[in-house]
Order: sequence, then C-alpha cells, then structure tokens
Amino acid sequence: MTVLGQPGSWSCQWLPVLILLLGSGYEPGVEGVTHYKAGDPVILYVNKVGPYHNPQETYHYYQLPVCCPEKIRHKSLSLGEVLDGDRMAESLYEIRFRENVEKRILCHMQLNSAQVEQLRQAIEELYYFEFVVDDLPIRGFVGYMEESGFLPHSHKIGLWTHLDFHLEFHGDRIIFANVSVRDVKPHSLDGLRPDEFLGLTHTYSVRWSETSVERRSDRRRGDDGGFFPRTLEIHWLSIINSMVLVFLLVGFVAVILMRVLRNDLARYNLDEETTSAGSGDDFDQGDNGWKIIHTDVFRFPPYRGLLCAVLGVGAQFLALGTGIIVMALLGMFNVHRHGAINSAAILLYALTCCISGYVSSHFYRQIGGERWVWNIILTTSLFSVPFFLTWSVVNSVHWANGSTQALPATTILLLLTVWLLVGFPLTVIGGIFGKNNASPFDAPCRTKNIAREIPPQPWYKSTLIHMTVGGFLPFSAISVELYYIFATVWGREQYTLYGILFFVFAILLSVGACISIALTYFQLSGEDYRWWWRSVLSVGSTGLFIFLYSVFYYARRSNMSGAVQTVEFFGYSLLTGYVFFLMLGTISFFSSLKFIRYIYVNLKMD
Repeated sequence: MTVLGQPGSWSCQWLPVLILLLGSGYEPGVEGVTHYKAGDPVILYVNKVGPYHNPQETYHYYQLPVCCPEKIRHKSLSLGEVLDGDRMAESLYEIRFRENVEKRILCHMQLNSAQVEQLRQAIEELYYFEFVVDDLPIRGFVGYMEESGFLPHSHKIGLWTHLDFHLEFHGDRIIFANVSVRDVKPHSLDGLRPDEFLGLTHTYSVRWSETSVERRSDRRRGDDGGFFPRTLEIHWLSIINSMVLVFLLVGFVAVILMRVLRNDLARYNLDEETTSAGSGDDFDQGDNGWKIIHTDVFRFPPYRGLLCAVLGVGAQFLALGTGIIVMALLGMFNVHRHGAINSAAILLYALTCCISGYVSSHFYRQIGGERWVWNIILTTSLFSVPFFLTWSVVNSVHWANGSTQALPATTILLLLTVWLLVGFPLTVIGGIFGKNNASPFDAPCRTKNIAREIPPQPWYKSTLIHMTVGGFLPFSAISVELYYIFATVWGREQYTLYGILFFVFAILLSVGACISIALTYFQLSGEDYRWWWRSVLSVGSTGLFIFLYSVFYYARRSNMSGAVQTVEFFGYSLLTGYVFFLMLGTISFFSSLKFIRYIYVNLKMD
C-alpha cells in the first residue's frame, strides 16, 4: 500500500495549542457545538480503514482504490487524534443539513486486476472503514464475504458500492449519524480475468430525521447497538460481587491482624516489665518474633537510589491515574471527541513529573542518600526510557507497514519538546524542593552497626510466595473490570462507566495496602527485617498478573492477529503491567512503613 504524505501544518498548530493547554486551564474533550442552518454544507471526512479484529492496525482510507478527490485536503487534527491513528481528509460526499439525497452518483471508476485484488484482500480480512461527520464516527464494512457449503464449496466476495447515511438532528445540531447497507446488493468481485477492467459506479443516499434527544450522550445510552449499555446490569452485579468479596477479605485480614498484634504488644510489654528489674542484659535473650529485630528493622536497604526512584514514579502515576478518573467523573471528556483522554494523559504526565522528583528526592535524602543528582536522573529515566524503547519498536513496525498509527516526525518532535521543556524541568524542580525540605528519617528504634543474622525461613515466607499472594489478591479485585477495560482499549467502544472504575481503583489500592501490611507482619514475625524491597515486590507483582491476563485475553478473548497488532498489544501491555508495578509497589511500601512505625512506637523499649 502507498503511504500518503502527512500534512505539514500540525506542528505549527500544536505549539500554541500546547501553550494554551499549559496556561489557560483548558478542559480536554470539551468542545464547542456546531450549529447549522437548513441547507448548510456538512463536511464528511474519510478517516481510516483496517481489519475489524485488529483495532490498532489502521491505514488511510485513500490507500484503497476508492473514490478520491484530485487533491487530498487533510483536516487539522489535535494531538489526541493523531495519537489515536486518525488521518481525516475531505471526501467527495456532498451533504447539506436537513436535505435528503436519493442515490446520488459519487464517482465512476475503472479498476484493473491489481486494484480488484487489493479490494478482495481487504474484504477477506474484514476491513471496516471509519468516516467522521461533525465529530461523530460512523463505521461500516468495505465489502461482503460469503462462505457456504462444503461440497461444493462457494466463496463469494462483493464490494459495497452504495452507502445509506442516516443522520438525526435536534434543532440546529446533529445528534446521531450512521451508515447502512441494509437494502443494498454488493457488486461482485469474482470471475475477473487478469487483463480485464472492472467498471464501478459508487452512489450514496442521505436521510435526515428529527429526534427529541437533545444531547449526544443521551442518544448513545439509548442506542441498542452499544456494547456497554447492553451489559450494564451484568457489569454492576459482577462489580458488587467483587466488592463484597474484597470487603470480606480486607475485614478478615484487619481483624485477625489487629488481634494478633494486640496480643504481641501486650506480651512483649509485659515481658519487658518483668525482666527490667532482673538483669541489665539486652532483652533479646529468650525473646523471638518481630520485637527482637527492632535494632535492624530500620536498617536502610541496598540500592536505595533505585528504591526512591520507584517510589517517586509510582507516586506520580497514582496522581496521574486519580486525575484522569476524577476528570472523567466531572464530565471533562467528550466520548465523541477523538483522543481526548490521550491528550489529557500526556498533559497530566508532564505536569505530575514534579511529584516524582519531589517524592524520590525527599525520601532519598531522608535515608541518607548523597548523590541526589544521579537520583533525579534515575527517577526521570525509570519510565521514560522503557516507554521510549517500547514505542520505538511499535512505531517502527507501524511505519514499515504503512499504518496510520505510526506517528509523524512533527508529532514526535512535539512530544519530545513537551518532555524536555515541561516534564524534565519539573522533575528537577520537584527534586530540589524535596531535597531541601527533607528532615531526618523518623525511626522509633536505633539501628545497630552490625546486622543481626537472619534465621532460615520456611518456604511459605519466601519472596516468590509473597509475590504470588500479594499479586493475586489485588488482581482478583479488578479482574472483572479488567475485561471491560481491555475490551475498550483494544476495541472501538468508548468507556463511560467511570463511577465503577473509581470504586474499583479505590478497592485495588485498599486491598494492596492491607495485603502489604499482613505480609510484612508475617515477614517480621520470622525475624526477617529485609522488608523494604519485599514490600514493593509483593504487591507490585500485581503488574505481572495483569500482563499474564493480557496474554490470556489475546489468546482466548480476542481475534487479534498479525505482526502489527501483536507487537502493539504486547508492547503496551508490558508497559501497563510495569506502571501497575510502580503504583502498587509504592502503595505497598508506604503502607508497610506506616505500619512498622506504628507497632514499634507502641512497643516499650530501653
């Protein structure tokens, strides 16, 4: 397929838009409504085509042998639309507001055998097209394929040469748009000789109807063709079921743990009082459990710079995820606006870089780190470097196959500029504030110079078992919602159930914190004080379970195939698991730190 040239005006238009985004409080996804008068032209943009089962494998519509204007004029696109693979261009369809059209000729075409074969291959791969009318996407299949019988076997392929457009309006606004081929007979592409040309006449009809629905969102919820509305009841029941199980789990862990902890504190404090009048020896003699390691439990871990970088980037993604969900709950994303969430995510990532720098540098200075410049570099590279490497591979595959998902050079330069002029400087500024505001580490117990020997641990207290338990339980809390998210991200539906997503996100963080506290207590009870990295890995391993689920989803729950879609799916699924590792590892660590400080503050010691 021939790759069309991309419009060169994007970078010039995006730079001032970026400045406005950063300085004017722009709400992503909120756009002005277009008002029409009777007879006003309504522009229909052709966008992209691609295999139905490979949502991220898309190509420009004009790469197929279809009706095309002599000079292709592209629409100015937003950053989110380009990231979404949109490449909108003006079409030959003439549509006027509230004016019906009956079988108007679009164009006449003479296709050679190579062009016919290109169409046949597209139809066999279930290619769909996407047009856009007033920011409303309308989709349909390029052609028709019929397989029938075993003996004799028949294989029929036809091209849709007539499209019926149905548009609904309320007052002077377009509310709904759709395309149909219900009463149309496909044009057969079978039986063409190699030296024969195929003559085609493309036509279209336009039908307008008035609706009482005033908002597009209301029309979408009433549309029986939607994916989420049809399964909303089952979705709620599944989420409620998960919430009940999670609350029972959290309550069980909290009650059991508090009772055991209360008994430990009472026993340890009683033992201290009875032995204080006897000998002046250290109370380590004849004692066991988490009390005996009080002089080692706050011993700083190895690779403290990397640990602080993980905590900083994890805190940043916690803020980013919370911000995206809250903005969605406030209605700041228009589900009909292409790429609104993509634009908001890039903007929030750049602005929240100050959080990663502050948290990382602040904690790094608290635990005695001196190379704070290296710590800032490590923090800013911990996610950006893996993301850049993954994106380079994915983008190269798209570029080699001529997909519209390959970003133009102007977009790449723009994103790099955002990171260099906003993200990185904010990380440095946050790091400076964090370093200057850091106070000494608040440890309730003094740490000895010589580390205590750790006794042999049973197999069920190993790091692998803790990672398995700590990762599986939070994953089980989001497994139901994860299917809907995957079906949305790797499909074409718009996710609108942000209230459910908010509850699931809160449950995920709560379960992660509780499980981390429980596992840390069991680890300290075995006189193993190496909890720093263990707390990060135990619940952070949820990211590994999410990646394993993505493998299951690809193999069992989807029909995706081909190198382009496979590389994109597993590349970004791996990054998603990595982000969850950073987020949940951060929640797990600070929950364990808070818990350990609490139990040792309440312990009577000399």
